[in-house]
Amino acid sequence: MAEAIRHEKTARQLRLLSDALDSGRLGPVRRLVNTLSPAEIGNLLESLPPAKRTVVWGLVDPEDDGEVLVHVGDDVRESLLAEMDPDEIVAAVEDLDIDDLADLVEDLPDTVIDEVLKSMDRENRERLEQVLSYDEDTAGRLMNPDVVTVRTDTTVDVVLRYLRLRGELPDHTDHLYVVSRRHQYLGRIALQALLTHEPGTPINQLIDDEQPALGVDESSDEVARQFSDHDWISAPIVDDNNILLGRITIDDVVDIIREQAEHQVLGAAGLDEDEDLFSPVRRAFRRRLLWLSINLGTAFLAASVVGQFEGTIEKIVALAVLMPIVAGMGGNAGTQVLALMVRGLALGQVGASNVRVLLWKELRVALMNGLSLGIVLGAIVFFWFGDGVLSLVIASALTVNLVFAATAGVLVPLTLRRMGFDPALAGGVILTTVTDVMGFLAFLGLATLVLLR
Repeated sequence: MAEAIRHEKTARQLRLLSDALDSGRLGPVRRLVNTLSPAEIGNLLESLPPAKRTVVWGLVDPEDDGEVLVHVGDDVRESLLAEMDPDEIVAAVEDLDIDDLADLVEDLPDTVIDEVLKSMDRENRERLEQVLSYDEDTAGRLMNPDVVTVRTDTTVDVVLRYLRLRGELPDHTDHLYVVSRRHQYLGRIALQALLTHEPGTPINQLIDDEQPALGVDESSDEVARQFSDHDWISAPIVDDNNILLGRITIDDVVDIIREQAEHQVLGAAGLDEDEDLFSPVRRAFRRRLLWLSINLGTAFLAASVVGQFEGTIEKIVALAVLMPIVAGMGGNAGTQVLALMVRGLALGQVGASNVRVLLWKELRVALMNGLSLGIVLGAIVFFWFGDGVLSLVIASALTVNLVFAATAGVLVPLTLRRMGFDPALAGGVILTTVTDVMGFLAFLGLATLVLLR
């Protein structure tokens, strides 16, 4: 319900913007844009064609430019940066948090990167370089080095006075981290604990050491899983020696989860989640051509199977009418299993310890669906063509193909993961090939054996 309301709100804002832009009235556009959060502005910019996007981007409050750039996809970000001069870019990004700046800096022109680094003080420059030294999609790349730490040999009163002198806390600060003299992570203290205990209470009596720190090389998928499992707002990041390096906050994890969902949906179609909805025709053509070419090749494989039964189809024309049903049903059934497997692999729920049980379960589900739907399909074919043997053949072929679809749905993503490929990106085309080939082979093969003997 909340998602539907959000989509309706975005659609309404987009209509208002488009109407105002079409009428040439920029005042209402400026007022509407500057009532939105940076994330909402980013979403609207991605929803606009290039000409209107350029106009709206020029009306965004310069103080929000950096945050907006963080909240758009790579292609849109590239187009927005092209509209800015170097001084504007430097001004836009100089106040960003280190983790957000790390996401953005590699998309900037080299000359601008130099200017950004020069505008930073030495401490923040070293922090940025530290974050950039870690691989993408790791905890180190996601973390913000700006953390508030305290020592065990102090009291609540000392810590509170320190916080007042500091003046402000990093966003999403729900805990302070307790470290040793060597800056090793010992535990955390909730802000509410500091506010509800006596000033003289020693810090070592308030330490919560139940939350484990995350390793700096931990994958972003694992980070998201840990946050989801434990309902964290923030988590400390440490190196191999348990030295506290920074922290990851829930806003970054929400971005990871959203990107994972977009990747699974778009990756199955061979698309990039960062592709601009209004990307230039030539760029979209190049990106999609390879994937469609692969699909064309696999289609010829399925067609070659049909070609082997050309004589059978010539004698029984009904087969040409019915064979897409078997292949299509197999494809849909396999896609269901593939979606569950891709999700399970992403969440770490599927592995060597349970794959046999999972496969056996899916085979039984496929067999039950095949027999149930086969009876229904066989009855329809009988009333359509008046041929009981043909009805039996298509019912059997459907059952066989659903079993093969379930097998492929389980084994294909596992095999691709073991080979180092992304199951969400490559699984769909392989699964479709298997179900098409096996569907045609089962149906036409059985028809040849039974109807033409």
